[in-house]
Amino acid sequence: MESTAEEQLLGPLLLARGTIDRSALLRGDTGWLARAWTDPTSRVLLVHEGHTLVRRTGEQVDAVLFTTADAPEGERYLLGVENGVAYFAVSAPLPGFSGGDVNGRVVAPLGLRDTPEGEPFPAGLRQVGALLGDRDAGLLVYAVALEAWHTTHEYCPRCGSRTNVEAGGHIRVCPKDGSQHFPRVDPAVIMLVRDERDRCLLARGPQWPEGRLSILAGFVEPGESLEHAVIREVAEEVGVNVINPRYLGSQPWPFPRSLMLGFFAQATSTEITRDPEEIAEARWFTRAELLAALNSGEVRLPPPVSIARRLIETWYGDHLTGDW
Repeated sequence: MESTAEEQLLGPLLLARGTIDRSALLRGDTGWLARAWTDPTSRVLLVHEGHTLVRRTGEQVDAVLFTTADAPEGERYLLGVENGVAYFAVSAPLPGFSGGDVNGRVVAPLGLRDTPEGEPFPAGLRQVGALLGDRDAGLLVYAVALEAWHTTHEYCPRCGSRTNVEAGGHIRVCPKDGSQHFPRVDPAVIMLVRDERDRCLLARGPQWPEGRLSILAGFVEPGESLEHAVIREVAEEVGVNVINPRYLGSQPWPFPRSLMLGFFAQATSTEITRDPEEIAEARWFTRAELLAALNSGEVRLPPPVSIARRLIETWYGDHLTGDW
């Protein structure tokens, strides 16, 4: 199998970017937070159900940032500071897009060509995470992750009291028992498995349509190392034994709160035995077979914003087309 210890991910992990200083030491400084909120140079990213407002100029996409005076009322989170400018997120309905679908959820355009140039429109990370610049991508990932945590952790797990938001949105405190609760991150391993012929193993879950393939992934269990999680998940899902898990990189995946840790692993067996509850289809591909399947439309790959796509392209040795 052709692999080297020096092998590196092909291209950036697009949700692992960011330029701001998270400024953790300022979160507890209530005086500084108050002054920063009234500073006309401070900027606010709105977030609602994982979406924000963006604006397209040609092929360039930028987040729409508000002044604190123009931002709507809502739960407020400090995201950090860059070049003396404080950045906040506010969790609130997006102005001009409060209707949504029959359940009131945000409806984003299907594609950039569906949006008028220069006009704000709602979008989520899956749509525009790969198109935003480093600063805006980092701000949106951060804001989406915090919003998802606050939405599902409003009450104290000890006594059921409604908790208060403190430390610039990074702690919830129970007013009854004084317990502190911090944002939760769920580690998950995602692994590209290769056999001795350097074939790649791709699979799809039962909830996915035919042709939509990716690599294997799973959550790390309590008391388990990342390497053991790689070996266990592959064995459980497809019955293949692997050795030598090798870490390549990580990126946040705030849907709602995962951290994806990417690995390559070497298969010592190739017979596939699917767990039907987890895997509907699993196949080995050579590079030529994968390229032919993509060109014919038989197979579609995860979008470039995902770490799965980067791992597949690293194995392949070049960028590929055929997004979901």
